[in-house]
Amino acid sequence: MNAASGDLPIREYILPFLDYCEIEKGLSNNTQRNYRQYLQLFVKWLDHSKNSALLPHELTAKHIWDYRLYLARVYKTPAKEYLGKKSQNYYLIALRALLSFLAERDVVTLPSSKVKLARQKSDEVVSFLEVSDVERMLKVPDIATPAGIRDRAIMELFFSSGMRISELASLNADQMSFLKDKNAKRTFELSIIGKGKHVRTIFISPRAAQWLRTYLDTRRDVYKPLFINHRSKDPDNCRLSLRYIQRMISRSAMLAGISKKVTPHTLRHTYATDLLSHGADLRSVQELLGHKNVATTQIYTHVTNKRLRDIHEKFHGGKEMDKE
Repeated sequence: MNAASGDLPIREYILPFLDYCEIEKGLSNNTQRNYRQYLQLFVKWLDHSKNSALLPHELTAKHIWDYRLYLARVYKTPAKEYLGKKSQNYYLIALRALLSFLAERDVVTLPSSKVKLARQKSDEVVSFLEVSDVERMLKVPDIATPAGIRDRAIMELFFSSGMRISELASLNADQMSFLKDKNAKRTFELSIIGKGKHVRTIFISPRAAQWLRTYLDTRRDVYKPLFINHRSKDPDNCRLSLRYIQRMISRSAMLAGISKKVTPHTLRHTYATDLLSHGADLRSVQELLGHKNVATTQIYTHVTNKRLRDIHEKFHGGKEMDKE
């Protein structure tokens, strides 16, 4: 069978698509993993709907609609929850990318434009914490233990830098050589490889730098990753997992008495919110977060809008007119 002619079931094109993502598109390992996960659910739906042998040219708009219903009403996460609209769109975007790949390979199939995304609320509120909430979370890890010091350093770095979890977890110990200057009471700069393999600069506050030094002083190994799983004895498999970091952040929030769901991205939102509430402009925050487009950063306008209202109420003389 010739794969280019489209005579293979559509599921058989997923592995070549993932190879294409790595070799030709140069997508990050994290993006490749996400695509694999999202498309595995598409395969599960094909089996569920008795379409396991569906060929690319047989895919119709009706199939896409049925898949969307499956995402919205049938599939449940391991936590037994239905997918929100934002999560549904991740799966649909992955399918779009697969169809675009097929079209590029001259395999006849449904145009990717026929995969419509779930409509989301444009005024979706960003979840963030008050700085006092963050301070309570920072005090949760048991700093009498190496693991507790590590977890405190992770949270300090999150709030100081606004890094994405994938960026933080991929840091290596040798990137922290500048911390040897223990007398420095200044903000440090660090170049990292961010989303889309773009280089950007993050900033590490003196307090976060001190916690990183304290953490590194507990290390008695020569392992490459900055943040390690202390239980692992395998130097090739000791990097702290994203899953552990997510659970640690969630647990710290719960023990700090915070009722809302808190994730690493919540800390990133809090970082951006704190900058804006203290007068930073949107373009600067865009650069600090590593957003490609300022439109992405505009989800934080709820902060600037409130700040403008406060300024108006404080300084605008019109409110006194009704006293005349």
